Amino acid sequence: MPAPAAPPTRDHPGLPAVRGRLPAVLLMTGSCLPVLGAVLLAPVLPRMQDHFEGVTGSAALVPLVLTVPALSLALLAPFAGVVVDRLGRKRLLVAATVLYAVFGTVPLWLDSLHGILLSRVLVGVAEAAIMTACTTLIGDYYSGRVRDRYLALQTMCASASATLFFVLGGALGAAGWRAPFWLYAVGLLLAPVMARALPNPTTAGLGALPNPTTAGLGALPNPTTAGLGALPNPTTAGLGVSTDSGPGPRPFPVRRMAGLCLLTVFGAVVFYTVPVEMSYLLDDLDVDSTGVIGAVTAVASAATVLGSVVFTRLTGDPRRRLPVLLLPCAAGFLVMGVADGLPLLIAGAVLNCFGTGLLLPSLLTLAMSRLDYADRGRGIGLWTAAFFLGEFVCPLVLLGGKGALGSLASAVALLGFVTLTVSAVLLPLARRTAVPLPRQVPEQR
Repeated sequence: MPAPAAPPTRDHPGLPAVRGRLPAVLLMTGSCLPVLGAVLLAPVLPRMQDHFEGVTGSAALVPLVLTVPALSLALLAPFAGVVVDRLGRKRLLVAATVLYAVFGTVPLWLDSLHGILLSRVLVGVAEAAIMTACTTLIGDYYSGRVRDRYLALQTMCASASATLFFVLGGALGAAGWRAPFWLYAVGLLLAPVMARALPNPTTAGLGALPNPTTAGLGALPNPTTAGLGALPNPTTAGLGVSTDSGPGPRPFPVRRMAGLCLLTVFGAVVFYTVPVEMSYLLDDLDVDSTGVIGAVTAVASAATVLGSVVFTRLTGDPRRRLPVLLLPCAAGFLVMGVADGLPLLIAGAVLNCFGTGLLLPSLLTLAMSRLDYADRGRGIGLWTAAFFLGEFVCPLVLLGGKGALGSLASAVALLGFVTLTVSAVLLPLARRTAVPLPRQVPEQR
């Protein structure tokens, strides 16, 4: 295993100089491709259901066409991370983008529901590689607050693209349930541009990183602690620490990432509740206009984008902020749970989505800050798996809550109380962080 590498800086020639905005644009665009798979087909599922109504089990299989890529991505992202570290980030990204286009457009010519499901599993495989490689390359190309801003921008682009893809899916669906699958062909346009414009990261010329947590944020006060605060017992909450100092082979820091990945699963449930459940909450209020549903979804997405913009202005230790960032998420759920009309429901959704716009990039930057160059692909693969696992289980969690409590609104309110509890548990961990902040590493722009 290669020795840990120092974070990229202007003083280290080993990593390529990233010139211009095109590499960042390509990585942001690539990060939106898994979102396309998550929302593009939602408007055409009823038409697809009608087409395959004669297939045994179609009532359960057709919705899986939409959700199975997320499950596939969650299961395979850690393996994609291993491939990223061993075979190279750029090479895997270009190949996966081509395969994304191939597998994504296969349903245009298939008339077998089971064959379409298999193609969707393969789309999830390609998405796992794309998402892991894009996020890893952001960590390779940039450092310090520049990296933080690009990670926040990644969240903003994903949120905005979700609304755009939902609209495009609905518009293309008017021509037939197969039409939205044509959008997957965009991968064939992106792949050659990525191959030409993205520089190749390399560890050549980089030394060892004596302080492994100064990469990225440069703001984690105690490099030997794990979890979300300075823990007197390093194994608290299932998290270990890296006791390695200086160069030399060392194992991948599994325990250091474990607690953060668990929190990310919960964060993804919080993040996806409004996009997944809003139409059902509106239906419970007797709002069935597709125009109103689209408008409310757009407003909520805008609040997520706003939260991500505000995140780029925040300073200080990100671990101290996490308990606070969960509060607007929880408050939004509680307002939505008691809403008896459209204005109050929208207010709760906006409050919640503003919080999730702050929460998601905070979790991602924390994960990035715990990883050396040699571990970054595997670490981001684990984080990506945790996030998309949360996406997959989100509707199942709320369905279980609805069955137990009798209504979806009550289940959302219960999730609000759970979010408050998680915030309270994290608060004392954050307060124990008392070591002064280290100097940030130089930023690569």
